[in-house]
Amino acid sequence: MPAEASVEEQTRQALRNVEAVLKADHMSLSHVVSTTVYLADLDDFARFNAAYAEFFGTSAPPARATVEVARVPRDAKVEISAIAVR
Repeated sequence: MPAEASVEEQTRQALRNVEAVLKADHMSLSHVVSTTVYLADLDDFARFNAAYAEFFGTSAPPARATVEVARVPRDAKVEISAIAVR
């Protein structure tokens, strides 16, 4: 995804990628128990969070740590790591 894509679109793509990895192992986002989010700019948090909620909702999302980092690979705005269990 191009670095100039919005943080919302980068978030959606990252989570679609997580979904694809989970699906390959016969799991879904409902198996995710924890995520770590790396944002290039915490000022983007509200916009990121809105896109994130499209995938996990707001009533019982997985545990999450969100941190601002100096740089994300490929100059992306967001990177997401997820832990899933059966």
